[in-house]
Amino acid sequence: MNDREVCVPLTNRGTENGRKDPPQEKTDVIVQCCASPRPLREGNEDVSEIARQLEYRVADIPPLHLSFLYGLQQVLLSISSTISIPIIVSTYICAGDLELVTAEIMSTFLFMCGVCTFLQCTIGVRLPIIQGGCHKFLPAIAALMKLPMWECPDLTVSTYVNATHLNMTNGTSNITAAVSGLDRTEIWQSRLREIQGGIMLASLTQVLIGATGLLGWLLKFIGPLTIVPTITLVGLSLINVSIQFCETQWGIAALTLFLVILFSLYLGNITIPMMVYRRKEGCVNIRYPAFKLLPVILAVLLAWMVCGILTAADVFSDNPKALDYQARTDANLNVLRNANWFFFPYPGQWGMPTLSAASYMGMMAATLTSIIESVGDYYACARISGESPPPAHAVNRGIAIEGFGSLISGAVGSGGATTSYSQNVGAIGFTKIASRRAFQAAGIIFLLCGVFGKFGALLTMMPKPVLGGIVVISFGMVTSVGLSSLQFVNLSSGRNLCIIGLSLLLGLMIPSYLQTRKNIINTGNTEADQVLVVLLSTSMFVGGVVGFLLDNTVPGSTEERGMLKWKKQISSDTADDKRKRQRVYELPYVTDFLIRHKVFHYIPFLPSFRAFRHKKETTKNTKL
Repeated sequence: MNDREVCVPLTNRGTENGRKDPPQEKTDVIVQCCASPRPLREGNEDVSEIARQLEYRVADIPPLHLSFLYGLQQVLLSISSTISIPIIVSTYICAGDLELVTAEIMSTFLFMCGVCTFLQCTIGVRLPIIQGGCHKFLPAIAALMKLPMWECPDLTVSTYVNATHLNMTNGTSNITAAVSGLDRTEIWQSRLREIQGGIMLASLTQVLIGATGLLGWLLKFIGPLTIVPTITLVGLSLINVSIQFCETQWGIAALTLFLVILFSLYLGNITIPMMVYRRKEGCVNIRYPAFKLLPVILAVLLAWMVCGILTAADVFSDNPKALDYQARTDANLNVLRNANWFFFPYPGQWGMPTLSAASYMGMMAATLTSIIESVGDYYACARISGESPPPAHAVNRGIAIEGFGSLISGAVGSGGATTSYSQNVGAIGFTKIASRRAFQAAGIIFLLCGVFGKFGALLTMMPKPVLGGIVVISFGMVTSVGLSSLQFVNLSSGRNLCIIGLSLLLGLMIPSYLQTRKNIINTGNTEADQVLVVLLSTSMFVGGVVGFLLDNTVPGSTEERGMLKWKKQISSDTADDKRKRQRVYELPYVTDFLIRHKVFHYIPFLPSFRAFRHKKETTKNTKL
């Protein structure tokens, strides 16, 4: 077997939309398949080389059991970051001490993360993307809950008053009634409903941005000098997040990081003998590349076991205020104890959402930064998955579906919105699994974690330093993917070096400055202050905008800017070639129907919109 061949157990491995790989020996059960990766498109050697290193590309379909195993890897990467949002939101809405309330909000949030992930992978941008909780909304929620009308009342008043007899439509009535002895349930539900209304309206705006094609129109002005700072700063801006996880126990974090590197890089080519059953041949021996395909699960299990041993030996402090307490395997035992066995979220479960200008403006600022980060993640995911950059219709649809998912999340009262997770994009680089089906399985696992509360709570018990070791390498991969786009630009040009340097430096400097000067922005309007603070505190927004403005205003040839090589990835001589390159972004089963009917040629988020443009270009070239 040459070094390009891979041995993996498969069923009838094929691809979606009816496309299959070259014929292989058919079987009804697991078999060993040793085959070189399929030939890739010419004309894009860099993307092809990335694709050759993957075990499963985006359209490949692993066996069902492996899909869920690979999906579990992605869930383990993101679930701790996701559950932190409902826990924090619970404190903002005066329910931090109500563990059952926190557990119900958490179950709702996990359920919606599963729904949004499945929708995004299936009918959204159709790349392997995990939709997790968006932390960008937390500053907006915190600022909203600090307003006088929403500050937590004196909860020492224990006199019960039936909340149904009171008018709770405004914050003033809320405060007065609470001090008088309002039912505790109405206190947190009224605040959560205010958050819901802001998220729903901002998410509806995001749906319109994607559905109208506004974002797709801007893509023709976006090149490598905009993408590089945006994606790179996604990774660099999350340094503090990595530290927060790792500082709880640096030794465990380092162990986890070492294990991931050991399994994915040093032992990646080592296969393990396994016995599997075949219907025709009985038990047979195969060799499975477990280290290459399951580095995260193996590293997490081993590091988690070490934490369990050290917890039993009382090596870690049992003081909840101590940093290394989060390295204990029983640190989140209360969450498991208080979680419901079954929980089914539904729209309006906390009551009718309320709306205000303050909540909408704050959430809208977070939504804009989330959109920018998601676009960067789409490009990073396409590149790390060995696919061509996403076309405009896929980006439009991805943003619209992300907004739709957040809209539903607000309606059911999850306490937050969803966005693409950069750490899961980076994880593709060392797990070598880019299969869309595996990420759809991850969405189903998230959904089950929400419905079966005990199962979700069990996964949340992963020690924080274990997750810290995983996110370090994931964020590092995102950063390197961003920098890899520099290959398209002329790095001998002073113009390009200046743009890259300024965008990266300002993207780090301005948010860092605002963290140390909390009240430096004062326009006299609270809502405007909130919007500016959220936007300017987001590194990828600052760096991306600086790179975008300078790249499109400073004189420079298209070759110097890297636009020629950049567009070569998504351009071709004919419309048929373009469609072949971008088939991975097409909607399943309906694309041919959409292309045949002209009424769908004008809808910016459908693949037929792209086909309509190709038809016009081909006609124009024919006339010439």
